[in-house]
Amino acid sequence: MNTPDQLKDLLEAKAGLYNRQSFIQDDPIFVPHQFTDKEDREVAAFLTATIAWGNRKSIVQSGMQLMMLMDYDPASFIRNFSSRDLSTFRGFVHRTFNEDDLDTFLFALKNIYLHHGGMERVFHEGATGRSAGSLSDLQGDRGNGGQACSIKAAIIHFRDVFFSIPHARRTQKHVSDPGKGSAAKRLNMMLRWLIRKDHAGVDFGIWNSFGPEHLYCPLDIHSGRVARGLGLLKRKQNDWKAVEELTAQLRKLDPGDPVKYDFALFGMGVFEKFR
Repeated sequence: MNTPDQLKDLLEAKAGLYNRQSFIQDDPIFVPHQFTDKEDREVAAFLTATIAWGNRKSIVQSGMQLMMLMDYDPASFIRNFSSRDLSTFRGFVHRTFNEDDLDTFLFALKNIYLHHGGMERVFHEGATGRSAGSLSDLQGDRGNGGQACSIKAAIIHFRDVFFSIPHARRTQKHVSDPGKGSAAKRLNMMLRWLIRKDHAGVDFGIWNSFGPEHLYCPLDIHSGRVARGLGLLKRKQNDWKAVEELTAQLRKLDPGDPVKYDFALFGMGVFEKFR
């Protein structure tokens, strides 16, 4: 790639190729796409993103199994969840995420929705460092670019609130901590789904207290390999510093919507085997 303009043209073309509704069917975002209610989508997005590693088909299958066990009414199920419902989930497992982890996740989500105003409010309070009013008060309060609205701080705060209930230590590994250097790929992916408005019918854009300019690129082995091949990323580890480095480069190409290029990097890595 010879010039920044040529690089941008390539990434714009590839983003357009993969950022379309045909992408949904075989992607984890298929699961929250089964719902129209905001909170249903949030719960489905978080639980599906949590198990989003490994084969994409198996991720979708496990995500849909969870929705079935929650009577295809995830937000209401969470709000009314009690220990009497635990037997419903006996035997559930997706790779290293098992029924005991799921128990903690269900109780933690219930705590967030009943006592902390929901997921968007918790993330917003972490991002801005201050308490929020009602969700309607958040709509025009999107911070000022990346400076006043820290996604890293938002994830850390969400994780702290999430694990404020009794839980097994082993379950903590299923919610990434960028404060300890994690790339937080799955949470950044979920935030892309919930925050970014793409006008292509893929990402939802239902969290209006944030803007797409605040997002960080989900980084995994595929997108990292492509990013390094294109000269967008020099750091060798796929950690939070690499996420910051890559996103900074993508913001040079489109400051208002840098993570749309996630579609390009992922698609080139998974479908085109770019090296």
